Amino acid sequence: MKTIKTFAKTFALAALLSATAFAGAEAHMTFLNKEATQETTILATLQLPHGCDGKATTEVRVKLPEGFVFAKPQPKAGWELEVIKGDYQKTYDNHGDKVKTGAVEIRWKNGNLSDDFYDTFVIQGKVSGVEAGTSLAFPVIQMCGDAVAAWDQVAKDGSDPHGMKNPAPLLKIVAGDSHGHDHDMAGMDMSGMAAAVPAGETVKAGDLEISGGFAKAMLLGQPVGGGFFTVKNSGQTNDRLVSVTSPVSGEVQIHAMETKDNVMRMRQLKDGIAIAAGETVKLEPGNLHLMFQKVKTPFKQGDTVPVTLTFEKAGKVDLVLQVLSAQGK
Repeated sequence: MKTIKTFAKTFALAALLSATAFAGAEAHMTFLNKEATQETTILATLQLPHGCDGKATTEVRVKLPEGFVFAKPQPKAGWELEVIKGDYQKTYDNHGDKVKTGAVEIRWKNGNLSDDFYDTFVIQGKVSGVEAGTSLAFPVIQMCGDAVAAWDQVAKDGSDPHGMKNPAPLLKIVAGDSHGHDHDMAGMDMSGMAAAVPAGETVKAGDLEISGGFAKAMLLGQPVGGGFFTVKNSGQTNDRLVSVTSPVSGEVQIHAMETKDNVMRMRQLKDGIAIAAGETVKLEPGNLHLMFQKVKTPFKQGDTVPVTLTFEKAGKVDLVLQVLSAQGK
């Protein structure tokens, strides 16, 4: 696989086209915050400043180092998401649970980020079992159709990484406090964990009953949010949820998430969700869900999110989602 090395020429062109967005940015792929504290959960934000020699970026693959665990990527509008899972070299404690496997690679796929623009790719994860002063390397493969830029060079001990042409993004680990507890910055949790039963309203539309509606609280600056509810079809006629809108976001998409062969994939369901006669369909974390795009104000716990559901036969139904914590509780 041929590696195309991208240098200052490409970056300079992009900078002229978008000077404000590129102010202070670097030609290489780097982290927005280059330091992380021991035993804390962080949002590792990768900055992608340009394409591959002028070509648009279509895929970004990030390999996760040992010591960055329990990783969950932030979905991006217009991109498919894959999470490759595997074994950790060590066993890690996750609030009392001993964990030996988890995400080892994140892939954002089938996007189209023009070389003229800058974007970020965010992964939530915990820095655990890493000594202060250590730098964790996150090798990245940036794909632009048939062109590839590999940001995967890691400096040996004592050498200067600044002289490298294609350095892997680094996170420098700094000492934490003496208490050693996790300051959790949990964002949008898309895992399959069971959510507490919310106090959402129940709405009926013909043979359909919609209940248990809730959304998850978002971090400041987080551009997407998740929504969930249950639909019961007590009738003898099939129906279909075809679209969702909300005044609090620019777009609401219907998504499905599934894990096969240790790979988790999320995709948009452009044809909606079938609600078969006599069946109950649950939108829940780690499965079917709503994805709120271009949210105007981040959802806060205790707030409500109004949505309008459009069904093929039952028509439009207004529903209010209760905003629970970022963990869905």
